[in-house]
Amino acid sequence: MLVGLTSGALLTSCGSDDEGSATTTDDDGGVATTELHPAFADFDSNNVTAMVSGSSFVIETNGLPNHTSPYWSNTNTRSLTGPDGNVIVTGPAAADHILYVDPTVTSEAEMAPGNIDDFNGSYTLTVPASPALASNSSATGLGAIGIAVSGSVIYNDEEGPNVPLDNAVGSLDYTAAHTGPQSYHYHLEPKAFSDDDDALIGIISDGFFIYGRKDYPSGNYPTDLDASGGHFGATPHNADGEYHYHIQNELYLSQYYIIFPGDYQGTANNIQ
Repeated sequence: MLVGLTSGALLTSCGSDDEGSATTTDDDGGVATTELHPAFADFDSNNVTAMVSGSSFVIETNGLPNHTSPYWSNTNTRSLTGPDGNVIVTGPAAADHILYVDPTVTSEAEMAPGNIDDFNGSYTLTVPASPALASNSSATGLGAIGIAVSGSVIYNDEEGPNVPLDNAVGSLDYTAAHTGPQSYHYHLEPKAFSDDDDALIGIISDGFFIYGRKDYPSGNYPTDLDASGGHFGATPHNADGEYHYHIQNELYLSQYYIIFPGDYQGTANNIQ
């Protein structure tokens, strides 16, 4: 994991045995964070960097996933007729990307336009090192609402303004992601790195981490989740417990699990 620091505080990188974030008092009497949360050790260090800046964490990603997908560039050509009637052609590339795999759950005819490599999907998210629950929840918007451990971003359960995800499920690859309009992104349980388990999925823009459908350390499905799939409890990175989200464990379209269909329980920060 690449870590950096600003504001002149002492830098300490965390191992998986650490719990929470260490703090110290800065010259102005404020509380500064000196360690990254241990969960950041699970983020792919080739695609994601996390830094300590005062009392905040700054997470930067190139937007690229660290796993296979049919959306990597390849020697095939596919076309899609857009809502305006124009035909959008993707490919071909001179050679298959090393992470390219043929589509399985989707097909070239159903896939969204654009390959992963066609997008400049760099994102930055700054969150409090100690996020707090807000007095009122707030709705998620379109676009990135979180950063996944793979390096790509997380979207909610909508495909567009008042457009349900149902209309685009056919374009999702085996790990429930597709391209457009700004980058490759996940809507549903990302099976490339989490499949009915307690694995870390990523961080939501309000600063809380999100995990798979099962609870830690019991391996059972949590029964005390709030309307956003969150609760206070132990995680693989904090045995003492902290508030965190889980992928919803209710079936969507009889076979899928939406990553984040609820509202933010904390205060959302811009992912730019």
